[in-house]
Amino acid sequence: MSKALVGNLLAIAMALSVSGCEKQPAATDSAPAEVPAASAPDTQPHPSPAAAAAPVDLSGIEKAAGGRTIAEVFAEKDQLAGETVVVRGRVVKVNAGIMGKNWLHVRDGSGAEGTNDLTVTTAGVLPSVGDTVLVTGPVSVNRDFGMGYAYPVVLEDAEVKIEETGTR
Repeated sequence: MSKALVGNLLAIAMALSVSGCEKQPAATDSAPAEVPAASAPDTQPHPSPAAAAAPVDLSGIEKAAGGRTIAEVFAEKDQLAGETVVVRGRVVKVNAGIMGKNWLHVRDGSGAEGTNDLTVTTAGVLPSVGDTVLVTGPVSVNRDFGMGYAYPVVLEDAEVKIEETGTR
């Protein structure tokens, strides 16, 4: 099997595992689409992998000693490419075991939309949403994993230490 084919298959598997599947178009308002009782089972929408969680409280997160805020990592991404950084934040999303790694989204309350959510990959500890973590890892910029999963900044193969558990 060619390397490109394997990469495409992995990207498809990743996309399916994180996006869920819905056979019917989404309703135009925020209410779920109605499915007639007489519908065949194969026309029922598939549930999403996880229900939407309540927003994570980002208050009280202190910048790591000698570290950077998430906004600083985004602002200095080109200068930090390839460098190891330390960031403290709270986990707002977790996807386990995709492409052999755990994928985390970490926020610390800094940055505006688009520069406030840092994607982290790790083979180590798997924190829960709401946990406060200290992340140490190398900065990668403009990473495209295929199938629309492209990141301006990502910390790959990072070490993650859970400092506080909770669903703040």
